[in-house]
Amino acid sequence: MSSHASSDVLERLASSAERLSYNADWQPTQLGDSEMRIAKNGTWYHQGDEIKRPALVRLFSRLLRREGEQYFLVTPVEKLSIVVEDTPFVSIDTRIEGEGREQSVYVTTNLDDVLLISSEHPLCVEVDPQTQEPSPSVSIGHHLAVRLQRSDFYRLVDVATEQMLAGQRVLGVWSQGEFYSLGAF
Repeated sequence: MSSHASSDVLERLASSAERLSYNADWQPTQLGDSEMRIAKNGTWYHQGDEIKRPALVRLFSRLLRREGEQYFLVTPVEKLSIVVEDTPFVSIDTRIEGEGREQSVYVTTNLDDVLLISSEHPLCVEVDPQTQEPSPSVSIGHHLAVRLQRSDFYRLVDVATEQMLAGQRVLGVWSQGEFYSLGAF
């Protein structure tokens, strides 16, 4: 990777970290319904119409908070419910730099934020007990997550290594010196 590309990734990581942090202590008194929905594919809607302006979606995403199983858009003045069909964000790219235990895995979201899979942004794979289908996601903090699309999950499977965890053979990936399980086999 060129130094320009590495510099771009570092700038996007810093920008994403700043953008994704906000004051989680806001406790507004005005409550309501935003009449908004985030579809499973990451598309945002208001009153049934797609919000087509990316800057507006990014602005709303900065106000998103999860409390239990409910999602809200929170400002210092208002707290408005919002329907989230799966996770509020989806991956559009996964990039792997390096190899083995020393590799770093970067995930780019549909809002062009870049996350580095690490202890701060861990990868988690839940398996549906009925269908056995994996559901991989990366935490962005504040109980919010990015769902990895199938192609990004398969990219991780391609570089996965086998490990023994709790007496079970699992496939997983290394990022930032930590092993993240993709599933048992």
